[in-house]
Amino acid sequence: MLNRRLLRVKVFQALYGYFQSENADIVQGEKALFLSIDRVYQLYLHFLLLPLEFSHIAQLQMEEAKGKVRPSKDDIHPNLKFIDGYVLKALESNQLLKKKANDHQVSWDQHQEILQRIWRKVKTSEFYNQYIQNEGADHRKFIIQLYQRYLLDNEDFYTLLQEQSIYWDFEDCDFAINMAIRYFDKIKSAESYKTLPEQYKDNEDDALFVRNLYHKAITNDAENNNFIEEKTKNWEVERIAVLDVILMKMAITEFLQFPSIPVKVTLNEYIELAKQFSSPKSKLFINGVLD
Repeated sequence: MLNRRLLRVKVFQALYGYFQSENADIVQGEKALFLSIDRVYQLYLHFLLLPLEFSHIAQLQMEEAKGKVRPSKDDIHPNLKFIDGYVLKALESNQLLKKKANDHQVSWDQHQEILQRIWRKVKTSEFYNQYIQNEGADHRKFIIQLYQRYLLDNEDFYTLLQEQSIYWDFEDCDFAINMAIRYFDKIKSAESYKTLPEQYKDNEDDALFVRNLYHKAITNDAENNNFIEEKTKNWEVERIAVLDVILMKMAITEFLQFPSIPVKVTLNEYIELAKQFSSPKSKLFINGVLD
């Protein structure tokens, strides 16, 4: 499930912490690195279960509405299109998802207030009204659009998640939401798609890639530094942005220590990471040095 780009990002963040620390411990750094990767998968499971949370909130609101002093016709006979949808039924009956969620201690119990606020916005929107009034509206498409409209780039929601775990940053939230959307898109009926992606696409190979990239970037730091100095004679390495230096050291480590990865792939990956994490001119500088 977790792709190599995200794994490189996590190694990049771990190396930044290591090189910036005066008392860095490579073993403790590795433990924190793998914990941060585990937390992304945990976040992914949170977003897979979130439609069930919204369904639960919707049902509670329906019961409360029926208890009004003067309930309306809609209160007494609410539209069940959302809570009876096939995506929810598929998620509810997915035993593997339940097991993974239990193993990773996934729960939204402490965040019901913000989920209720989000659901209130959804339920009072024209977007929701069109969905429940249209008999032909697809349940899967509705949930995907709900995530895109109300969760992606929701700063308040992301901040709440960051408060729950220091390992969940905005990029992790975006990644986990988009991967959940991909998962929902494969559900075609209540009986379909009862599988669940594993944390790594290849457990042994990907974990080894992470461990080796982290360790070799550290143990070969002096050599990598020399390579950069040779190609930046008009610059002192200390004057180059710290993030750029770490990205280049990671790329050089891949060039020299991972012969199975095509050089072009490595080059493209670190240019993309420079666009994401460093200054606007960094991609050109890093591309020039690495090339």
